[in-house]
Order: sequence, then structure tokens, then C-alpha cells
Amino acid sequence: MTAICPGIFLGFLGWFFLRYVISGFFTVDQNERAVKTRFGRAVRLSKSTTLDDPIADVLNEKDKERYIYPLVRVIPPGGPYFRWPWEKVHKVSVATETINMALDLETPEANHGGTELDAVTKDQLNIGLSGQIRFRPCERNLYAYLFGVKTPIVHVMGYFVSILRQRIASFESQTPTLEEEDIDIGLMGGISINDLRKNLNEINTFMEMECASAAARYGVELDASLITGIDPPAEVESALAAINTAHNEVSSEISLAKAQADQTIVQSKRAVEIETLRAQAEVEPLNALAAQLQEIKSQGPSVLAAYLRNVRLALFTQAKNAILEVKE
Repeated sequence: MTAICPGIFLGFLGWFFLRYVISGFFTVDQNERAVKTRFGRAVRLSKSTTLDDPIADVLNEKDKERYIYPLVRVIPPGGPYFRWPWEKVHKVSVATETINMALDLETPEANHGGTELDAVTKDQLNIGLSGQIRFRPCERNLYAYLFGVKTPIVHVMGYFVSILRQRIASFESQTPTLEEEDIDIGLMGGISINDLRKNLNEINTFMEMECASAAARYGVELDASLITGIDPPAEVESALAAINTAHNEVSSEISLAKAQADQTIVQSKRAVEIETLRAQAEVEPLNALAAQLQEIKSQGPSVLAAYLRNVRLALFTQAKNAILEVKE
């Protein structure tokens, strides 16, 4: 009995060493981050919270009271690291992922099988949206990603879709082109899908700005919103195509008319400049002659008479015939 007890004890020590000491070493890959928990509680950075981090600056006052998470100690790539038996390591891939924005992770068959997202415009037109979202876990708020929210990407997708639908329902272009300002508003007025298609970059930028708080809310950073397609129902596609064709024709006619008007104005300005120069060329010698005669007159009456006599003689030498008045 006494010989068996040391064997059991040594066997237990060997099992404990292999189970909890050797296997306690771990590494973290380059595209991973890790967080330790001790007895189920994440290792934190003193008493700091996300409100002490710049990611909370985009939250309003109400959300700052709601979304408060502790800052945890993040284990960077490398190793080997060691954990005790009462500690657990949670690894997270921080690589950027891409997901179809129409995909519903809880109900995959929704949104036409996750291929197209339905939305309603301000003129009550049902349209289909297609595109992608790039996201990655926020390294500065891994507590929210790992422990604060059960499925963070589901929350982010729901948040994104709700903001996008609200934006589509209220979107109105604020910067009409010159051609649109000149065209009768009855031709293009109320067709919001044209504004949406022409302002995709503006909508994508708006979505990125509005979803910037996702890092503080759910621990997920939205890297980019890429809405690539806006399609109306098939029954109105032909009508929209006809309206757009008419709009393009009117825009073309307006552009041609403006070009012709601009050309006429330029030609008129050039003609006025030429006639002005001609008039100046005719007036300038007369002004010079008047100044010269004024200067000769100032020298005395005899000088002016002599000048006039010399001028008459020069004219007589050039004339072939001269008619003189004879006094009776």
C-alpha cells in the first residue's frame, strides 16, 4: 500500500505537468490578438474604460452612458506565452473580412437569399441594393467583441442596414448640375433613383461616417462601405430608361444651344473690338493733325499761313486738274 501511494502521486504529478504546464504555453499568430481571462474575468488595464479611449468620441451623450466597456490587456503576436490552469486564452483574428451587405446571418434565406437588400425611396419606389462591407475586430475594444455582444457582426449588420434604409428613404441630391437647373423640373422631379445612382460615392461616405461608432458600440471597425448597385423593379425599368433618354436628349440640346450662344457672343465681342480699333485708327491722325496745327498757330499767324500755303502747293503738285474761282 505504501509503495502504491508514491506511484499514484508521481503519476498525478506527471499528468499535471503534461496537462497544465507543458500545454500551458501558447503562441499568437501575426493576424491574431489574444485576451486572457482569469476565473472567467478578462485581464483589464487598471480601471480604464472605452470612455477614456478616442473611439468613444463619436458617441453621443446617451450612447456614452450605455456603451461602457473596460479596456482589456491585449496579447500581441508572438510567443511563446504561458497561461495557468485557471486562465483561458481567447484568440481573435483581426484580419479584414468582406461580407455581402444583403446577407442576414440569422436568416440566410432573407433578402433574396442574401443577394439583394430591399429599400424604399422617398417617392415610394421599391429598389434593390447590392454591395459589400469590409470589417475587422477593433483591437482597442476587444472586450465588446468577445464578451459584450454575443454576435457582434449581426449587430453591426443590423445597425448598418437600418441607417442605409433611412438614408435611402430621405436622400435628395443637393447639388444639381447646370443642365438639370435649366430643364423643366417636371421631367426629372421625383425620380430619386437617378439621384441615388449619381451620388453613390456620397452615400458610401455617409455610411462610413455614420457607422464609425460601431467600434465603440460592438467592437467592430467598418473599413469601407461599397454600395455598387441600385436597381429599380423590372416593371419600371423601361419607364425610367425612357425618362433618362429624354433627359439626356434635352441636356444635349441645351448644351448645343449654349455652345452656339457662347460662340455668337465671342464673335460679337471680336467684331466690336475690330470696329473700335478701326475708329481709333481713323481718329488718331486727326487728333495728331489738330495738335500740330494748334502748335503752329501758337507760333504766330504768319507761320500758320505759310504752313497752309505749303500744304496747298503739295496738293497742287499731286492734282492733275485744278479749278480756280475767277473773280469778275
